[in-house]
Amino acid sequence: MDTRSEDARLPYYEDPSPGSGALPARAWYSASDAARLSLNGAWAFRLSGTAEGADTGFTADDADTAGWQEVTVPGHWVLQGHGAPAYTNVNYPFPVDPPRVPTENPTGDHRRVFDLPADWPAAGECVLRFDGVESAARVWLNGQELGTFQGSRLPHEFAVGHLLRERGNVLAVRVHQWSAGSYLEDQDMWWLPGIFRDVTLLHRPEHSPADFFVHAGYDHTTGTGTLRVDCDVPGRVTVPELGLDLATGEEATAPVEPWTAETPRLYDGELDTEGERIPLRIGFRTVGVEDGVFKANGRPILFRGVNRHEFHPETGRALDLDTMREDILLMKRHNINAVRTSHYPPHPAFLDLCDELGLWVIDECDLETHGFCFFEDWRGNPVADERFTPALVDRAQRMVERDKNRPSVVIWSLGNECGAGAGLSAMAAWIRDRDPSRAVHYENDYDYPDSDFYSRMYAPHAEVELIGRREEEPLADPELDAHRRSLPFILCEYAHAMGNGPGGLSEYQRLFETYERLQGGFVWEWIDHGLPRRTPDGRVYFGYGGDFGEELHDGNFVCDGLLFPDRTPSPGLIEYKKVIEPVRITGDPAAGTVTITNGHDFADLSHLAFEWVHEIDGEAVASGPLTVPALAPGASAEVKLPAPPAAGGEGEAVWTVRAVLAHDTPWAAAGHVVAWGQSAVKAAPRPAPAGGAVAPSRGADGIALGRGLFDPASGALVRLGGITLDEPVRLDVWRAPTDNDMGAAWQADLRYGPRWAELGLHRMRHRIDGVATDGDALTVRTRVAPAASNLGLRADYRWTASEDELRLTVTVTPEGEWSCPLPRLGIRLGLPAAFGQASWYGGGPGEAYPDTRAASRLGRYAMPVDALQTPYVRPQENGARSDVRWAELRADDGGGLRVTAGSAPFWFTARRWTSAELDAAEHTTDLVPGDTVWVNIDHAQHGIGSQSCGPGPLPQYVLNVAAAEFSLAFREVTGS
Repeated sequence: MDTRSEDARLPYYEDPSPGSGALPARAWYSASDAARLSLNGAWAFRLSGTAEGADTGFTADDADTAGWQEVTVPGHWVLQGHGAPAYTNVNYPFPVDPPRVPTENPTGDHRRVFDLPADWPAAGECVLRFDGVESAARVWLNGQELGTFQGSRLPHEFAVGHLLRERGNVLAVRVHQWSAGSYLEDQDMWWLPGIFRDVTLLHRPEHSPADFFVHAGYDHTTGTGTLRVDCDVPGRVTVPELGLDLATGEEATAPVEPWTAETPRLYDGELDTEGERIPLRIGFRTVGVEDGVFKANGRPILFRGVNRHEFHPETGRALDLDTMREDILLMKRHNINAVRTSHYPPHPAFLDLCDELGLWVIDECDLETHGFCFFEDWRGNPVADERFTPALVDRAQRMVERDKNRPSVVIWSLGNECGAGAGLSAMAAWIRDRDPSRAVHYENDYDYPDSDFYSRMYAPHAEVELIGRREEEPLADPELDAHRRSLPFILCEYAHAMGNGPGGLSEYQRLFETYERLQGGFVWEWIDHGLPRRTPDGRVYFGYGGDFGEELHDGNFVCDGLLFPDRTPSPGLIEYKKVIEPVRITGDPAAGTVTITNGHDFADLSHLAFEWVHEIDGEAVASGPLTVPALAPGASAEVKLPAPPAAGGEGEAVWTVRAVLAHDTPWAAAGHVVAWGQSAVKAAPRPAPAGGAVAPSRGADGIALGRGLFDPASGALVRLGGITLDEPVRLDVWRAPTDNDMGAAWQADLRYGPRWAELGLHRMRHRIDGVATDGDALTVRTRVAPAASNLGLRADYRWTASEDELRLTVTVTPEGEWSCPLPRLGIRLGLPAAFGQASWYGGGPGEAYPDTRAASRLGRYAMPVDALQTPYVRPQENGARSDVRWAELRADDGGGLRVTAGSAPFWFTARRWTSAELDAAEHTTDLVPGDTVWVNIDHAQHGIGSQSCGPGPLPQYVLNVAAAEFSLAFREVTGS
């Protein structure tokens, strides 16, 4: 069968070619002295259910648009009340038969009538520019068809000067949700059709550039930059600060300060031709792979990166400039230095901001064919289908030509998760020929014929270390193996930030900083893609896959970011900031010194100020500045701390040293904390209980022990002083599984969440085997076990008391052959709802778990119980505080309960719903506060890991079932 002749008969939206009528790709720039007219705003809109479901009469001047509605451009019609969004990760939401698409193909007709400004120039050409339309479009102006195009996240321009009139211009655009291009855009995100980026009319004066290419290299051995601007029309290039005045195509060298992500030095220049003056912002830098290491300006760099989809909860992928800037400011303030533009080029204004504020960018092409992985040998994959090769190369061209003048763009990426194919090689060959100054990245062809990097996703720590040593498992072909071993390594995706997590970041970072070949990675991903919904009573929550009536969806897998949908940082982002901080601060309490290490790649420490705080039991007793030399990148210094304050008192003494911005920067104010370190001088002594031991006594109300009253049959603590417990103290091993606990389907043997439920750990039964008083102790023997299982935990509670304190020792002994770890191990109790104010001395201020505790800082903290909760889009275990020495829960009158650690600190969690209710909830609005504050005091917690897509917790963070003993003390507190 001749598929080419068949394709020739297909409609344009099923044609695998990139389209027709568009002008060649060229560089994007935000301003010049040429006129431009934004066509953003309100457009008339009509939605049809099929691609051919409505005639094209709407293109005419006198078209009848009665009954049409209105949409905002840029925007997605499914977010403006027309149809519904749909989310899939890998699966195509239509039958896979490339390049064909279903007849049921939502199609939006858009119409905008506009006048030219009174001062619009009469001479010259005009260009109509679309910066992003999903997924295929057909365009008319004043009744004349301009052409068709595909490539949703890429620009397309049409020459329209001969069609324009002063008034009443009719711009008509037909947009199809599905097209042949949809097979190239399977990018783990909401399917959101529409004209979602800017539409602009550009005047092109005679003798104005069609295109230009700024070449600005830096020689780190001489400290000079070399500038050449190639342009298709003659002109001059001036850079006043450098005293440069050059003809286009002419090259000049001058001493310059280089551009880096840490020091984003830009020089203002201008390209002046007979027809147009274009402002330039020039960054001098040279990048490339040298001796198996990716370098910038002669130095290896370490990517502390994130993958960033474009997303806003109200507008989808239609982002305004303020939102783009907010993203970069948040990244910079959290020590992130790099972005992979997953999995398409972003709005070009975002890259302008990366130039200005300083981020390394992997600019990724608008390409992913992941859904073909379900077919043997990726059968039908477009990157191995020559019919799609022109479209693939066109997409590479449009990315490179648009973004080639951005100093922040240091790597071109061919796309994501497309398997292997000759189409990728064609893209790489074109890119290298057009721009040999940058490296090329691609991950999904594991022979890496087209990539300058050995790139992986979610490789576990042990494998990453082998790669760092260049001792990875060899390829069968020695030549290919030698090629791969010559490449620098990056984790283009790692640390899947879905729900509670990711765990294991610190261990990855230690590997990156140990082995030069390991050049860092990019956390998946930047933001949760939750879309706002309302309950019938008006409460707002964020929806995910399946909440919009989709036949096929991937649930909350679309919510896997370091930001919540409203751009509030998650605990994962706070943790990542600490892990990747570019200054390491470690203390030696015995010597009274602190070691400062500069982890920047280029900047010395002159932009930072250092300060110390000395605390006793979490209370600051002294503070001051610390003099630290302006260390060069990679250098360390041991700095003497001041003498401890003489009047500090008894208790746990801790030094905290912070590195803060010494001056205002474009991305944060002076005083912003960049890095910090803590070290303890001495451990806190355990205070002796007031009074001697008291013995238990039986009475009519039960067993009295100190200020505690126990049920004589069950041994349960009923009351402590004036506090009546809603639920007694009992062993608890269950937590509402996190997304990482639930794991990825392809790692079934390590998905502990389902195994916990299968074992019945969420429905443990408590059997009382004995309640006995012996001397000064009350001992309660129990067995805790699930139904339909012979597994169990023997739990013995030994209560003792002084006059004002109850002390508890819990001894746990496992029975049976346990095949998986426990979620948690500790005790749970219930307090009346009035006990809504929490305070503690321990780790904080935010949540932490065994492998997510780098950012947990020892101190005293206080907040309402409601503020302890982390509002993950899909509710799950959250809110634990680590290393807690004591915790209190108080009512508004100041009275309450204090729990104090015995031999070791504990994990503290308090919430107004049970773990079972948390587990059952699908959205935050499903969680309704009850009449009880549920308190968990845990001896141990299972780690978090990253197994929603990556590896699970490292062995040292797995809570294996084993004998354990822990102790606590309980005391009623009064007053403030």
